[in-house]
Amino acid sequence: QVQLVESGGGLVQVGDSLRLSCAASGRTSSTYAMGWFRQAPGKEREFVAAISRSGLTTGYPDSVKDRFTISRDNAKNTVYLQMNSLKPEDTAVYYCAANSRALFGSSAASQYDYWGQGTQVTVSS
Repeated sequence: QVQLVESGGGLVQVGDSLRLSCAASGRTSSTYAMGWFRQAPGKEREFVAAISRSGLTTGYPDSVKDRFTISRDNAKNTVYLQMNSLKPEDTAVYYCAANSRALFGSSAASQYDYWGQGTQVTVSS
């Protein structure tokens, strides 16, 4: 089992950058593929990024591709989400999640076994 704690959220302006962190404790994070999701008020949870156990494979939806970058430092049991050129539509609670059953991350929230509590990102225009 693993516990996930997100940090790094906040209030920023359009075009700013922000880096989220997800610290894992318990079982080492290198045994999990990891993902980031977000949920805005009144909307369904949305896939943002995923990374394989090794960190060599990543995936993004078109809405964030070329703006967001997921990475991981297995020595620190931490996954990061670097967000650049932020837009108002990026406003949401961001969650990290761990998938124990796959080598590679998934865009499906149902594939993830563990979730963090979320961190709020607000992009003001």
